[in-house]
Amino acid sequence: MSEETTGTGLTDTVAGSTDFKILLQNQPLKIPKVGEVVRGRVFALDRGMVHLDVLGLTTGVVRGRELFAEAHEYAGLKVGDEVEATVVELENENGEMELSFRSAGYRKAWDEARRQQASGATVKARVLGANKGGLMIQLAALPAFMPVSQLSPEHYPRVAGGDKNKILERLRELIGSEIEVKVIDANEAEEKLIVSERAVWEESQRAVLESYQVGNVVEGEITALTPFGAFVRFGNGLEGLVHISEIAWQRIDHPRDVLTIGQTVKAQIIQLDRAKIYLSIKRTVEDPWKRVKDRYSVGEKVRGKVVKIEPFGLMIALDPEIHGLAHISELSDSPISNLGSQFAVGEEREFEIVSLEPAEHRLGLKLAGIKGKSGRRPRPPAAPSEPAPALAESAAAPAATAPAPAATPSVDSADTASTPVASVI
Repeated sequence: MSEETTGTGLTDTVAGSTDFKILLQNQPLKIPKVGEVVRGRVFALDRGMVHLDVLGLTTGVVRGRELFAEAHEYAGLKVGDEVEATVVELENENGEMELSFRSAGYRKAWDEARRQQASGATVKARVLGANKGGLMIQLAALPAFMPVSQLSPEHYPRVAGGDKNKILERLRELIGSEIEVKVIDANEAEEKLIVSERAVWEESQRAVLESYQVGNVVEGEITALTPFGAFVRFGNGLEGLVHISEIAWQRIDHPRDVLTIGQTVKAQIIQLDRAKIYLSIKRTVEDPWKRVKDRYSVGEKVRGKVVKIEPFGLMIALDPEIHGLAHISELSDSPISNLGSQFAVGEEREFEIVSLEPAEHRLGLKLAGIKGKSGRRPRPPAAPSEPAPALAESAAAPAATAPAPAATPSVDSADTASTPVASVI
């Protein structure tokens, strides 16, 4: 920028009789438009205004809210500094280009957010608020949002039953804290800026995860129990999920039935999905169903304890590892309207094993002393026998009148269905 085209000489020219619009028309340089960002050099600071030499063509001014909204960032400006500003008006009442630091800063912040997304940079942000879906974040000059799913394991709110009010309470505990995040979506047009703390954690754990493989057995501590499973912390800050179906070989209703927080357990890694680790506790011990036929057989009478009452039948524990199902149709020879009125959890009864399927982890039972479904099913008619020789030889003998067939006994619709049996998984 030449000395002749800067400073007060240009100011005097513009302030004089020369019309600014005519001056711009005569310049070969690209003329800025409203909304564009331009660079300028500070040549005067007075009365809450910043005066800039813009493009060596005219002077611009930043004042009012366009200055004070960004005062914290531009408080140290001095004559000679180069800054960026957004064109608000080509010519104001004083013949100057009206500029804004506020708009330029906003656009600059979005440019930086997009750069951070593209580079995968880790940046610091402050938690401003929380709602049931996640956290409101201040990222530099921009508001951002972090969904609950993007929190690191350390901050993820594990709440029994998924109670949203309790989740919100946990999230509010983070307000005011500073956390490290990555930008995962920067959409200026929709003013959508999404950040992730989990992505930072995943990157930090990548090298650690590479030392583990599917099939490895690890030892860790139970850190949380939820209706869908248990969380186990192991190694150097790693945490994995044991789904409820991978906790025990027998059927359980909730992980707390067999596990407690703080308990040390062994678990096998069954899946590694980036930083998501899935574990199995039951696979670290032999499947008891492999030897179930060595302990039980169809037709055998056994003692069993009622562990759960379902509308369709009773879940029965024959021992700590093997559970079976006594279907409602196998508990009485007459209809039962309410199993709870005739059986109680914890009660022991004698049963008979009616089916045994080790591969499917299924064992069917009926209450001892009743006919059950198999006993109530009508038998197929017997095949006709050969006529007796005496009758065959006596043509004159009157034909025997066959007795009328007995009425087929009625069978409940529940009896015609196949008997469901216990499924551990």
